[in-house]
Amino acid sequence: MYYTYIVFSEKLDKFYVGATEDLHRRMEEHNTGRSPYTKTGSPWQLVWSREFKIRSEALAEERRIKGKKSRKYIEWLIDSAGKAI
Repeated sequence: MYYTYIVFSEKLDKFYVGATEDLHRRMEEHNTGRSPYTKTGSPWQLVWSREFKIRSEALAEERRIKGKKSRKYIEWLIDSAGKAI
């Protein structure tokens, strides 16, 4: 399975949108500084994810969310899934 996900750093007050095949491993990378873009924001909290059978679908969803360029859209997406930040 593949995942599109959103993590949140309270320290930076920022969201990060990504896609991965192994969500557990990817969260570990974000929170141990092995991901250059997110290393300063640890700890990162998983606030939203969606599962896909095909990698290209997960990547397309990641691009779609990033294409919105909107924090309000990301917050709406999280809220609509029933998860609060």
